[in-house]
Amino acid sequence: MARRAYKFRFYPTDDQKQLLARTFGCVRVVYNTILKWRQDQYKEYGKSIGFSLASAKLTEIKKDPELSWLKGVSCVPLQQCLRHQQKAFDNFFAGRAQFPKFKKKHGHQSCEFTRSAFKYRDGQLFMAKSKEPLNIRWSREVPSNPSTVTISKDRSGRYFVSLLCEFEAKPMPITPNMVGIDLGLKDLYITDKGFKSGNPRHTQRYEKKLAVLQRRLAKKKKGSNNRNKARLKVARLHAKIADCRSDATHKASRKLINENQVVCLESLKVKNMIKHPTLAKHIADANWGEFVRQLKYKADWAGREVIQIDQWFPSTKTCSCCGHVVDEMPLNQRWFSCPKCKNEIDRDTNAGRNILTAGLAGRACGATGTGKVVKPPSREGVMKQEDLFR
Repeated sequence: MARRAYKFRFYPTDDQKQLLARTFGCVRVVYNTILKWRQDQYKEYGKSIGFSLASAKLTEIKKDPELSWLKGVSCVPLQQCLRHQQKAFDNFFAGRAQFPKFKKKHGHQSCEFTRSAFKYRDGQLFMAKSKEPLNIRWSREVPSNPSTVTISKDRSGRYFVSLLCEFEAKPMPITPNMVGIDLGLKDLYITDKGFKSGNPRHTQRYEKKLAVLQRRLAKKKKGSNNRNKARLKVARLHAKIADCRSDATHKASRKLINENQVVCLESLKVKNMIKHPTLAKHIADANWGEFVRQLKYKADWAGREVIQIDQWFPSTKTCSCCGHVVDEMPLNQRWFSCPKCKNEIDRDTNAGRNILTAGLAGRACGATGTGKVVKPPSREGVMKQEDLFR
């Protein structure tokens, strides 16, 4: 059994909005207060604070008369936010994330409820301190009763509920199709057969409208209602761009997993590549990191296989016909011309073929498993790609 989060949009009543606003505020205050206290303890005494001490500090904070309003909401989200903070510190010390940041009032708001703080029965969800069920737009069935419920509010003012449920993944029928893809900017991915997916470029599509709204926001007086209205307009447009990008990424990853048994691609360091002075915005809009992440978990659920080859493998500079490696391949050169065998081919299609060959070679050597990064052997002196399938 695997666990999966099912996210739905819901429309709270006025009373539920007030309750959620108080809950979000209490979670934010507790998180920021404990984070500041942990920083002060480390700076003054060199003492590292764990979850047990942080939980004891929360009990002490609730006894403060000035913070007695913390008792007006469920205690479960307050405890859960400390668990999330501890997880953030664990990720920071393990080198997987940056140092935890303070929560902002107008940023993304969320609170998590465990089984003792919500009720789910007959397709209706009740959260703690509320007698009315949430008005959820159920877009699909939930496979089981949720173990945790996360309620969130984005910058544009939309409310979402995420139900963590257990489900049984059903493998898809085995297919002989295998594909090697090369990630790009003009096209999100290019296959070894020459198929180009295209790239909708949602940020570029709405950037003029976004620039107008941001200029209007910059001219509004801070703290005014007009500034808040302008901020919501900018947030709604950002949410629209993010939703369009997410939808395109899901459709592209689902198409590859449905049609292929093995998907081979490069392992890219997107966090480093996004620092490029001129291509950073285009790389972020392409959504490479999320695209690869979706390929991995969807392949795991469907019984497929995703193989990532080493990032230093010269897939673009290597001839897919004879294995010759050229010295240079500038970005503006869109066709690969081999000086040895006179092979001429689209550079991205050539890279896709090399990625497929390298991924299958690593797979034949025993490097199996979803997301496995393989270091392919040198292509110098290796037979043609067609000979692998004879």
